[in-house]
Amino acid sequence: MNRIKFFLLTALLSANSYASNPDYSQPIAITSDNNETSIKENISVYTQNVEIRQGSLTIKADRLEINATAGKGNEVFITTGNPVRYSQLLDGDIPVTANAAEIRYDLASRTLTLSGNAQLSQSGSQVQAAVIRYNLESQQISAESGEQQKRVTTIFTPENKENP
Repeated sequence: MNRIKFFLLTALLSANSYASNPDYSQPIAITSDNNETSIKENISVYTQNVEIRQGSLTIKADRLEINATAGKGNEVFITTGNPVRYSQLLDGDIPVTANAAEIRYDLASRTLTLSGNAQLSQSGSQVQAAVIRYNLESQQISAESGEQQKRVTTIFTPENKENP
């Protein structure tokens, strides 16, 4: 049964879809209405109208905390909002969108962890779960149910093919 779930979840993001000129290799730009940074503690907090951009990757949130205690390239971005919204264009301009109460972006592993009413969509198909982990580099996802959400839901939208 776990193999079937894994297959269904990975089928959502096809193996031939990759972020063009990998977004994770692009600089990260952050805008917000407010920012407080503790250089000594390596923590930055951005609030109100927060937007993170890295190539075509965009995350919009109410609050962002960056923990840089592990050093450059190992920062962890923790965004919260009502909800936090993520979008990115894959090769061929295929949009991927997601939203959740919290999205955690781990630069070292190039992984987004969506938690709290998490939803990830691509090409009309979607996954809904308590927690969704999405690796930006490998385009792999995993989803988990939680106490409030008893099941993971995956909806596949069939491809419309024109009749010859």
